[in-house]
Amino acid sequence: MAKVSDISKGAFVRYEGELAVVLEYEHRTPGNLRAFYQVKMRKLKSGKLIEQRFRPGDDIDIVHVNYKEMQYLYMEGENLVCMDNTTYDQVHLAKETLGDSVAFLKEGMNVVISFEGEEPVFAQLPVNIELEVTYTETGLRGDTATRTLKPATLETGAQIKVPLFINIGDRIKIDTRTGDYIERAK
Repeated sequence: MAKVSDISKGAFVRYEGELAVVLEYEHRTPGNLRAFYQVKMRKLKSGKLIEQRFRPGDDIDIVHVNYKEMQYLYMEGENLVCMDNTTYDQVHLAKETLGDSVAFLKEGMNVVISFEGEEPVFAQLPVNIELEVTYTETGLRGDTATRTLKPATLETGAQIKVPLFINIGDRIKIDTRTGDYIERAK
């Protein structure tokens, strides 16, 4: 058992008997009251979000996981099939493991998968990826004074909001954590 002060954002912990990943972690000292840690976690099996306060001396079970970068090959039912680039072993991963970022997943893309023993428990895409815009309405030329956004469909089928100057066929960078447009790819 470790103390709550030993965890950090992205750490894996066992909370209420279930594996969870720490999304946010903040130490607070409100006025003349005692300090506490505000921790936001996501349970991996159920996907449930939990916000919990801990005292600095509380114990928590930190779980050590192994990370492996694997290549996404194809979808098989509700599972994603990924391949280890060195051993060519294939792993079946539940779609829910990626969360909302599964909409940006493209065949051949590398994914970082976390394993507890031999079981894949968590996966994440690279933070920034480049995708092609397959459909969007034409914008007005020169209308860049305001941050007006329009809907666009990407090559993976995901829909996001982009600035007015983006056209069909443009490659853009996207933040996979939030689904936000970052910039036009060079």
